[in-house]
Order: sequence, then structure tokens, then C-alpha cells
Amino acid sequence: MKIDALIEKIYQLVRPVADELKYEIYHIEYVKENGEYYLRIYIDKDGGITLTDCEKLSRRVSDIMDEEDPISEAYFLEVSSPGLNRGLFTEEHYKKQIGKEVLIRFVKSFEGRKNVKGLLKEVNEDAIVIEIEENNMFTVPKDKIKSANLEGEI
Repeated sequence: MKIDALIEKIYQLVRPVADELKYEIYHIEYVKENGEYYLRIYIDKDGGITLTDCEKLSRRVSDIMDEEDPISEAYFLEVSSPGLNRGLFTEEHYKKQIGKEVLIRFVKSFEGRKNVKGLLKEVNEDAIVIEIEENNMFTVPKDKIKSANLEGEI
């Protein structure tokens, strides 16, 4: 099964439980690291996610995954908050962070830079606009973005 189809299947299995517990499924990833597979489910809610929230969903998801068995190989299940420096994956993620500081890493050097950090000012279909200095805007085509993260403040 292709990874996108697997993620979608897992999303469809987990979403009803997350909805019941009043959590937003922020992101799901299935990755291989150091020879081990990891299914990571990131959840969010107003007021933030606690360890208890992660435990509640993890137990329920574990039961569903055992019953439905969509993943053939052995893997570790991790449920967590997206964190302070959360990744931005969808257009909705970007739009929610307008006005906040972000770090954008490029697939390859873009306009002489490997990354750009600044205030996210605008999101459109093909690009995002970052204010890197006061009134100095930098437009980044979405196809040049390797990763995007919120730059959290404590």
C-alpha cells in the first residue's frame, strides 16, 4: 500500500475516536528511522494537549490498529502534541499561523538562501509571503519548501 493511501486509511480509522475525545488530528506520519517503523499521530485542541490526552487516544488507537491491522510490519505507535515548533503541512496550518514567526527550509538553495525566517504574512495557492525585515517581503513558492516550522516562544 502506498504511504499516502495508508495515512488516509489510518486517518479514517482514527478520526471518529479523535472527534469523540474532542481532539483535532493535526498530522499523521509513518516513517522508518534506524531500521524501525513509527506511526506518529499528532493531536491538538484548544488549550493544548496533555500527556493524559495522548494516553487516552493512544490506547484507543492501539485497539483499533490491532483490530483493523492496516500495517503489516511491526511498528511503534506514538501519539503527541505537534509541539511549540510544530511543522506546517497543510494550507490550513499555514493560514492559522499568519502573523507568527516561521522558519522555512528550502528543497535546494533558493535566491541564494538555504532557509528563511520571519513573520508569515500571506498564504495563497502557490506561495507564501514572509516578512524577513520590517517592510521587506520574501515570496516563497510552495514547491521550493522542504519544511516549514513555527518558531515557538516560551
